[in-house]
Amino acid sequence: MKEKDYEKLLHINTEGHQQGFHKSLHYHRYEPTPYEYLELLFSEYTLRSSDHVVDFGCGKGRLNFFIHHFFQAAVTGIEFNELYYQDALKNRKDYSCNRINSMEKIHFQLCKAEEYEIAPLDNRFYFFNPFSIQIFIKIINNILYSLEKNKRDAEIILYYPSDEYCLYLDNHPSFGIKQEIQLSKTRQNDREKFLIYQVVGYE
Repeated sequence: MKEKDYEKLLHINTEGHQQGFHKSLHYHRYEPTPYEYLELLFSEYTLRSSDHVVDFGCGKGRLNFFIHHFFQAAVTGIEFNELYYQDALKNRKDYSCNRINSMEKIHFQLCKAEEYEIAPLDNRFYFFNPFSIQIFIKIINNILYSLEKNKRDAEIILYYPSDEYCLYLDNHPSFGIKQEIQLSKTRQNDREKFLIYQVVGYE
C-alpha cells in the first residue's frame, strides 16, 4: 500500500517532515518511519496484543496507530514538541471513531523522552534516532531500572540505527542482538535496517 492509502485506512495524517532543526543539539528533527519499512519490519517481527510498546520521539503517532491496527497492542508515544503532540491527539480522535478500546490502548505523553517514567508493563521500546547518545543512555538506564523493579522480557527496536546507539548496546552486558532486518538488497547503506536487541537477565 502507498503512504496515502495507509493514511486513509487509519484515518490519520502523519505525512511530512520537520522543517529546520531543534534548537537543542540533543534532539533530532522529526521524520516518520515509512509505511513500506513498517510492513517489512512486521512481516518478520511479531508483536502480541499483550505487548506494551513505547515509541520515543513519536511525532504525529504513525507507529502507534499502525501497531494498534494490526496487533491491538498498547502503544505509548512520547513527544516533547507540542505541535506534534496536538497532531497526535487529533489523529487518535479520528482513528478511534470506529475502533473498540483504541482510546484505552493508545496514549501520548508530552514530555522529554528521558523524563518519561517507564511503566511496569512497558516491554517494547522503539527508536528512530530521535536524540543524542547521551539522552539514549539515560533512557536505557530508566528501562533497566524499571526491569529491576518489575522483571519481564523486554526488547529494543532500532530503525536506521546510529553507530553510537549500536556501539553502546553491543558493549552493554544486559543486551544481545536478537534480530536484524535489512531494508536494502544492495546494502549500499548499512544503516538501512532494523535491529532488535533483547534485554537479558531481567525475566
